Amino acid sequence: MLSSASAQKIYKVDIKEDIGPNAWRTVNLAHQKATELSAEMFLIELNTFGGAVNFADSIRSKLLGSSMQTIVYINNNAASAGTLISLASDKIFMQKGGSMGAASVVNQSGEIMPEKYQSYMRGLMRATAEAKGRDPKIAEAFVDPEVSVPQLKPDGKLLTLTASEGVKAGVVQAVVTGVGEVYKQVEKGDLEVVQHHISVVDRIIAFLINPMVSGFLILGLIGGIYFELQTPGIGFALVVAVICGVLFFAPLYLQGLADHWEIAIFIVGVALLLLEVFVIPGFGIAGILGIICVLCGLAFSMVDNNFFDFKLAKPGLLMESFLIVTGAMVLSIILMVIFGKNILKSSAFRRLVLHDEQKADVGYTSSPHKANLLYKNGVARTVLRPAGKIEIDGVWYDAVALDGFVDAGEEIYVEKHENYNLFVRRLKDKPGQRDV
Repeated sequence: MLSSASAQKIYKVDIKEDIGPNAWRTVNLAHQKATELSAEMFLIELNTFGGAVNFADSIRSKLLGSSMQTIVYINNNAASAGTLISLASDKIFMQKGGSMGAASVVNQSGEIMPEKYQSYMRGLMRATAEAKGRDPKIAEAFVDPEVSVPQLKPDGKLLTLTASEGVKAGVVQAVVTGVGEVYKQVEKGDLEVVQHHISVVDRIIAFLINPMVSGFLILGLIGGIYFELQTPGIGFALVVAVICGVLFFAPLYLQGLADHWEIAIFIVGVALLLLEVFVIPGFGIAGILGIICVLCGLAFSMVDNNFFDFKLAKPGLLMESFLIVTGAMVLSIILMVIFGKNILKSSAFRRLVLHDEQKADVGYTSSPHKANLLYKNGVARTVLRPAGKIEIDGVWYDAVALDGFVDAGEEIYVEKHENYNLFVRRLKDKPGQRDV
């Protein structure tokens, strides 16, 4: 193609994968760059077996609302979600030997979903065809086998068009043998082709949102939190957990999958688990709610939704995300049980954490002043339930009642001192104390 100052620009992007968050991100970025370059035409070279309806609908909406002439070149396949995207373009060209159609909504096992899903898809296909002046009945026949198009398919079968059948039905502009023929069909004078290139950052994001990679990141996140709880201070395990958490949520957030509320649910879950471990004795409601929040926060972040409305997501995708998260958590627990103690005792791990202990029998104390209060008597100045304020020798201190409750005004004595805290009992319970 010739290139000159007066040449028409056609911006080309390739989508040769399942329609999902990465495909939508690629098309969206390509369309933005095409608009910045003032391109007259926007061309998608498409080869896909389908994908998630919600992301296909996002691409469809982008094409329908575009100020440029939109073109789809079907290089072999445009099944299911690919058919919806193709119908949203101004012109469709199909590779000789290619096909498009079979757009019924199915689950992960390929089974047809209930009528409410099919009804929505039929309406979406019909509206898209009408917007571009194509026969809505043919668009509906891609989804519903009961729609009769005798010249193109037998009754009771889904419509799938070959390249020549697409031209005959008025859906496809022309049959071509390559993208070069597409350029010849659309050019009016000089034509400048600008190819969209996927950046390194986009490739990294596409890699990180892969479900298998997400599973490994969850494994690192849960494992890092566990090992951090097993070691004193802030160490290498917490760094691993934070890095895995950022690498898990950041790409999903940039893709529009993870929302603020989903990340907040995960953070609340971690906070509840820490509360259960360090504050609340035993394992109860806080721990159970924490596990549920962590599980839901991770799973919901992997699926596009509108506050628990998952109807536009690919059927079965939510269950798949829960299986990935649950599997990663179970595997992390198994690995912790098998390798946890060995890792903590390994020489490599010991180099990464502080293993010196500041023991009282070698002279360490958290507060020498409070340590001198051991076995002294005082008065509870507030109710201790079990924490509160006490007074000893005219000075007020924070204290914790070992019996769980001490009323204000009761006499107490200091039984022990640990980690800046004074632990007290009622004076009448002091060994050797007699009532008078």
